[in-house]
Amino acid sequence: MIYETKEELLTKARLAEGKTFGEIDHSGRIENEKAKGQLGQIIEESYFGYEVNSRSEADFSNLGIELKVTPIKKNKNGTISAKERLVLNIINFEEEVNNDFETSSFWKKNKEILMMFYEWLPDISRTDFKVIKSYLHQYPEEDLEIIKQDWHTIVEKIKNGLAHQLSEGDTNYLGACPKGANKNSLRNQPFSDIRAMQRAYALKQSYMTAIVRKVINNQDFVKFTTSSELKQKTFLDLLNDKFNPYVGLTLEEVSSKTGINVNYKSKSFLQEFISSLLGIKGTKLDQIEEFAKANIHVKTVRLEPSGIPKEHMSFRNVNFNEWSTEVWNDSWIKRYFEETKLLIVVFQYEETKNQNPNRELIFKGIKLWNMPIAEIENRLYKFWYYVQNLINNGIELKPVKQKNRIIVKNNLPGPGYNGICHLRPKAKDGSDKTMLPDGRWITKQAFWLDREYISDIIYK
Repeated sequence: MIYETKEELLTKARLAEGKTFGEIDHSGRIENEKAKGQLGQIIEESYFGYEVNSRSEADFSNLGIELKVTPIKKNKNGTISAKERLVLNIINFEEEVNNDFETSSFWKKNKEILMMFYEWLPDISRTDFKVIKSYLHQYPEEDLEIIKQDWHTIVEKIKNGLAHQLSEGDTNYLGACPKGANKNSLRNQPFSDIRAMQRAYALKQSYMTAIVRKVINNQDFVKFTTSSELKQKTFLDLLNDKFNPYVGLTLEEVSSKTGINVNYKSKSFLQEFISSLLGIKGTKLDQIEEFAKANIHVKTVRLEPSGIPKEHMSFRNVNFNEWSTEVWNDSWIKRYFEETKLLIVVFQYEETKNQNPNRELIFKGIKLWNMPIAEIENRLYKFWYYVQNLINNGIELKPVKQKNRIIVKNNLPGPGYNGICHLRPKAKDGSDKTMLPDGRWITKQAFWLDREYISDIIYK
């Protein structure tokens, strides 16, 4: 069936809201629970009445609209999120380098996207999954400018013969995600003999989550950039413009200029500091639209006068049961560092005769960083694999007398293990424990980046 107008198409799509895939399917595809992509094909074939295809043009080509059927999920804290990134079309490395943005395969196919959201639930058959919202996505002007910058970042990497080093962390909203059956799904690239992992354009999971929360929950976000600014400067340049006027100032001096409360021992200090310097008063960082959509996580680093960070950088606590059975490509460590950018906010203690706790802190600037894919697939992978083997072979727990108490030492990799990361306790006290797969208990452990590695990141 041909839909003559966008309004006609959207009206049809909205009539699917509240229906289950079992009610929609007339093809029998729903019975194949293991097949990927079947839910989208059911909507294409049984609901909109056109043949499943893999054309390079948009699904509704006369309207220039692509169709995507994509899941959302409810979180434990009651919020909703996109369950996954929105995978778009395969990147042909050899052809895409000959295009500009307007003639790119991404823009030709995905200029406008009809998104049909359904709620994913873990314990029910997908026959009973319901379509909950149909939405025609047209990129806001500010988003489009950042997406153009992302597209250029991807293509420039291909032009430099580095398609094999593409990573979703390279960009903000539009990613180049792996797309293939396994790590052997390789293809040629035009400016290097190294074969590269097949990749597809994708709207990042964080970008999709922001859309979901806007469209379904009417959540408001605050922007700190404008489309006119983004036409002139990159996202990173605009970030630096906000922070650079305060580099070299003590926190007291920053306070006198901005009115920020300088109680940097407060849990809310960093949030207030960043929001104020971005010109956004009283806003949580996850309500800053650009941060939410680009999956930017904020970390603070305090340097000693020598320039070395005072502490290692902590991340989430380890789930040993999860780690023992997961595969590398689905592991939290790989996905987090592949998909996340860190905004590292750097302070440095003033030079004093001793390390007294009241030393003045000086603002040194920011670093927007993502872990290179070569690092992820090398040292980080080896670390993950080593720890998985330790867990499955039985972590060594050895009681040791230390002063007037007994502590339990383990053989998990500590600081300096590989020059990048380690595991060590992150718990309220020694009684704050978690269970290992073999039923024994261990003090809660967290993943940390080594402070020397953080130093390298800052000074590079």
